[in-house]
Amino acid sequence: MKKLKIGVIGLGGIANFHIEGILASADAEVWSLCDCNEEALLAKGEQLGVPASRRYANHADMLNDPELDAVTIGTPNSNHFAIACDAIRLSKPFALEKPIAMNEEEAAVLKRELEANPVPHMVCFSYRYKPAVRYAKKLIEDGGLGTINHVYSQYLQSWGIDADIPLVWRFRKALSGSGALGDLGSHILDLTRLLVGDTVRVFADAGTIVKERGLIGAEGKGEVDVDDFCHVLSRLASGASSSMSISRFAYGRGNYQQLEIYGTKGALVYNLEEEDAIHVKLGEDRTFRRVDIPEAYRAGQMQSFFNLLNGRGDGLDATIEDGYVNQLTIDRIIQSFTEERWVTVE
Repeated sequence: MKKLKIGVIGLGGIANFHIEGILASADAEVWSLCDCNEEALLAKGEQLGVPASRRYANHADMLNDPELDAVTIGTPNSNHFAIACDAIRLSKPFALEKPIAMNEEEAAVLKRELEANPVPHMVCFSYRYKPAVRYAKKLIEDGGLGTINHVYSQYLQSWGIDADIPLVWRFRKALSGSGALGDLGSHILDLTRLLVGDTVRVFADAGTIVKERGLIGAEGKGEVDVDDFCHVLSRLASGASSSMSISRFAYGRGNYQQLEIYGTKGALVYNLEEEDAIHVKLGEDRTFRRVDIPEAYRAGQMQSFFNLLNGRGDGLDATIEDGYVNQLTIDRIIQSFTEERWVTVE
C-alpha cells in the first residue's frame, strides 16, 4: 500500500510530535509543510527534505494540492476553526489539535459542516492513546468498579511560574480562547467523558497569577487576560460528583496528571508524569496495587490517525462531536467563574 501523503499545518512545538509520528510510521510520509513564519518553514523544510514547491505560507494553497491525502492542524487555537472549515469544504481528511475552536459557536459550525460533508478526521486529545487510559476504560466498562460515585482529577504544570516568559500566544485570549482551562482542562474534561460520562453542571473558580508579561519584539509589558489556574466542581450525567484542578503554577510539576475514580465495588488511580500507570483496589484487594497493562492497549496517536484513514480505526479516536461537547463545557466553566455561580452544560 502506498504511503499516505500528509501535510503539516503549523510548525510550532506540537508539530514536532505530529512529524515524529509520521516519520515513525510505515504508512505515511511528510509530504508538505505550512507556516506563516518563513524562517521556520525554511528550516523545517530543509531538515525534512521537503521541496520548496511543497512549502506553503497559506494553508488554502496546501489544501488544494490534489496529491495530498490528509493534514495535521497544529496552529495556535485562533486558527483551528478556519483551517478545519476549509479542510472540510475541500473534503481533505484532517487531525485537528484541541480545543477545536475559540468558542461554542465556532465549534457548532464545524459540527454542522461535517454533518453536511462527512470527512475522515480526528481531534488530537492525545491522552486517549495512553495505554493506562485505554485499560482503565476497559475495567470500568466491564463493571469492575461498580457504580461510579466520585472522580477527582488534576493536571498540573509549573512553567508559568517563570515571570520572564514573554506574552506568548497561550497568554492571550484573542489567540487562545482561554488559558490553563483550554490548554490542560480540555484534556481532563475529555478523559472524564471518555471514562465516566458527560458533565452536566459546573461551578468554577479561576485566576491569573502573573498579570503582565513582556511583549515579544517590543518594549514594555502586556496584559495576561487568560486563566493561570482553574478549579471546577461538577456533576456528571450519571450522578457522580467530580472535581478538577488545573494549573500552570504548580511548583515542581512537569506534566502531571492524575485521575482517581471511586465506585461501589472498586477504585482506580491513573497517573501520568514520567510514565502512565494504573493502581486499582478491587473487591477483596487489601491495598491499591499497580496493574500490568496488556500490550493490546498500546496505541500511538498519529498511527491511529493513519489507521483511521486506511479504514482500520478502533473507534476510540475523538471526533468533532467530542470536540464540540468539550468546547461547550469549557464555555460553561468560563461562564461559571465569571458569574460566580453554578451553570448547566447545555
